[in-house]
Amino acid sequence: MTGAPQPPGLLAAEAAHAQGPTLTVRQIFWRRFFRHRLAVCSLLFLILLALASAAAPLVEALLGVDGNQVDLFNAKQPPSAAHPLGTDELGRDLLVRLLYGGQVSLVVGLAAALCAAVIGTLFGLAAGYYGGRLDALLMRFTDGVIALPILPLLIILAAVDLSKVGLPQELVSSESVSLYRIVLLIALVGWTTVARLVRGATLSMKTREFVRAAEALGATAPRIMLVHILPNIVSPIIVATTLSVGGIILLESVLSFLGLGIQPPLPSWGNMLTSAQELIWDAPALAIYPGALIFLTVIAFNFLGDGLQDALDPRALQSED
Repeated sequence: MTGAPQPPGLLAAEAAHAQGPTLTVRQIFWRRFFRHRLAVCSLLFLILLALASAAAPLVEALLGVDGNQVDLFNAKQPPSAAHPLGTDELGRDLLVRLLYGGQVSLVVGLAAALCAAVIGTLFGLAAGYYGGRLDALLMRFTDGVIALPILPLLIILAAVDLSKVGLPQELVSSESVSLYRIVLLIALVGWTTVARLVRGATLSMKTREFVRAAEALGATAPRIMLVHILPNIVSPIIVATTLSVGGIILLESVLSFLGLGIQPPLPSWGNMLTSAQELIWDAPALAIYPGALIFLTVIAFNFLGDGLQDALDPRALQSED
């Protein structure tokens, strides 16, 4: 004997209950991200590194030292209560120098990656949306930048005397000018990957119905690109930017190692390696600590980028929705 027919609403409720609760896109993202253990560990490491670097003045005050004060009588001292990691070749506290160097290296990596992402996004949006001659012109310019030998070009540009290009003498003589110059130079040559990704995503997105509807309603091209297209293609931009941070930190370290990046007394891991290269046998810790931090930071950003790429994959999000 069959039971009485159930109302359609009850059948829909039972079907929804059988399928389980519907997850939001944000919940799916975090669930997929936390499955990537290396990415989670990398994120925790980078957060701890950023917090420790930001606390450099506090550590300096607690130890009662000055990270820039030269004390040749205490040069290359082993770890002690006063200097947990010892001192460098000029008697400065190594731990404090590493933390301040972390500030510089992280700021250069993040700032240059963000600036390059903005430039690449603007190029890619314009090329993908307008198409035609503008697309051809911008993409050929992008190909030209890609074809440039980046490291020799950066070495040449970093060696330019800023006092001869019309900049104020106060800016040229400031300690932070080398940091600003490195960020600007890397951003000017590091935007090409984001530009190509954004162009391809824009070409696909501008044929969607909601973009056609916005055009039919009279929305301007900048509004369509910034309001309707950009929010829907932000995932590859985030992934590409995160993956580029590690390479930028490594590039800054190379330039600083060559004496063309961050200039003393402003510390960075790269120029700390430069100072330690002649003391590798007498005081190997002076090279091991900054080299290990560069290695771990670059690896952590790469693993974080891989995790974000997996978590933000639209096909994966749709399959778990």
